[in-house]
Amino acid sequence: MFQLDPAFSATSQLLGELALCQARLQTDARFPWIVLLPRRDGARELEDLTAEQRSLLMDEILTAGDAVRAIGAALGRPVAKLNVGQLGNVTPQLHIHVIGRRPDDAAWPGPVWGQGSAEAYAVDALEAALAAGRQALGL
Repeated sequence: MFQLDPAFSATSQLLGELALCQARLQTDARFPWIVLLPRRDGARELEDLTAEQRSLLMDEILTAGDAVRAIGAALGRPVAKLNVGQLGNVTPQLHIHVIGRRPDDAAWPGPVWGQGSAEAYAVDALEAALAAGRQALGL
């Protein structure tokens, strides 16, 4: 049975459930950022998914990219570049980051990890980000 690692519930808000993944908005207002978590018990690596699941995951990554762009647009900060990463060094549960980047963001051009501190969303901005993300994901 799929169980969300507590690290994700502490740093993200649920957007909804896709066919394979739970989609979550990372609550760092510096970046439009979605985390996809395949709902497969014990999955830590891409090879823990079947070929069919990996294909579905790629489709969901592309859909999440559209949602990240929609979030950036809703916040008045259009996305210039999408970053997609699957690391899992700190939190081993299989998850994929889809992050919208801009040349004027807090970490450009480097990676977002380890750069400054997360900034909380203002209430209205969080509501706008969640609504835009859900709409783009078809949720």
